[in-house]
Amino acid sequence: MSEVPPLPLDRGSSVPLAVQLADGLRAAAAGGTLRPGDRLPSTRALAAALRVSRTVTAAAFDQLLAEGWVAGRTGSGTYVTALPVGLPDDGARDAAAGAVRAPDRDGVPAALDPGRPCVAALDRAMWRRAWRAAADPEPDDAPRPDGLPDFHAAVVEHLLRHRGLTPDAVLTTAGTSAAVAELARLLPAGARVAVEEPGYRRAVSALRAAGLRIVPVPVDDDGLVVDAVPAGCAAVYVTPAHQFPTAVRMPANRRVALVERARAEGFLIIEDDYDGELRYDVAPLPLLAALAPDTVVHLGTASKIVSPTLGVGWALAPPPVLAAWRDLRERTGTRPSPAGQRVLVALARHGDLSRHLRRLRRELRERRSTVLAAAAAAGWTAHGDPAGAHLVLRGFPGTEAGQVAAAAGRGITVRGLAGYHEGPPRTSGLVVGHAAGTRADLRAALTRLTG
Repeated sequence: MSEVPPLPLDRGSSVPLAVQLADGLRAAAAGGTLRPGDRLPSTRALAAALRVSRTVTAAAFDQLLAEGWVAGRTGSGTYVTALPVGLPDDGARDAAAGAVRAPDRDGVPAALDPGRPCVAALDRAMWRRAWRAAADPEPDDAPRPDGLPDFHAAVVEHLLRHRGLTPDAVLTTAGTSAAVAELARLLPAGARVAVEEPGYRRAVSALRAAGLRIVPVPVDDDGLVVDAVPAGCAAVYVTPAHQFPTAVRMPANRRVALVERARAEGFLIIEDDYDGELRYDVAPLPLLAALAPDTVVHLGTASKIVSPTLGVGWALAPPPVLAAWRDLRERTGTRPSPAGQRVLVALARHGDLSRHLRRLRRELRERRSTVLAAAAAAGWTAHGDPAGAHLVLRGFPGTEAGQVAAAAGRGITVRGLAGYHEGPPRTSGLVVGHAAGTRADLRAALTRLTG
């Protein structure tokens, strides 16, 4: 089908035109006007027929692609792949968002645990196209400890476009956790490393496994308390763009204070920028690596913005650290797999990665709003920056442990802040991730959590 189905738009409504259009297309599918296999009009043709801007039609198509019931085919157009079921009269958008259920790899409905990416936002045609392109180069006949040059070029462009950073050199990694484990082996045995409390447990485990001494430093509403970092540390591990797990952002004055201490005392800052591309309100603050490339190791990953299937990330570091890192890899044979690098290169080469990030930000913003609405309806409070894919809920009845146990009894996995501490918990709350599964999975899990 290439003709435009009846799609009435109310320009006087408070509902954005793109949302109305997406709702109308879903309703057309539910009513039988559109069927699986039908080709939708192009965004340009639809915009002309409805007398709206192409921005409106493109946003509506992006939303439907993210929900998974339409798919794009290169050089052919966008096609209906499944039908929404049982749309209520005034709730078409909510029901349709969960029409195509996307179970996780174990076939279990989405949980509310944080750290999982929103693979529902991936355009499957884009994904398949990138994997096919990744298979075009001839197989390597020698290892590449630094990573592929094309991957480095793609990362440089990505960091400039989305993080405002212009690195001189890039080292490929297998992700941020793997990078921390490698970095830990470059620090003196038994050295003290300051970590956020509460903080990312995998990074702490990687540091401890290398024989380093862990020094927990409290986190407040502005992230790591820089004045509480003790003297004599070899490194400080931080997540300043979106602290994990409290979801707060480190302000500029505290970033400057941390950099000044690092330079004065000679310690290394490990900046884990695991989801720094995912901001919804304003442009992100300057990265620590931009403020002090001489003392900051910056770590990024494709796991949260695309999928852990790729198993790739990147590191920027001062030249002496990069030299020691390369030497470690030469001696141990450690190196990242090139397959995921080639897929990311293919995604970046044709603009698919940037388009995906725009779609992903819109999707996660909507999901965050769903969590906020559910919390407000239950009388709970939500905390965290408008960024990333998790936030913290407080104000619930009873204790954190009781809420976690009650959720488990209802079949919902949710984590409490207590589990992210080295010692006795300093704060409490439920760390709620909202990226996994479909929107319908999210709404169902939130209903059971707050019910």
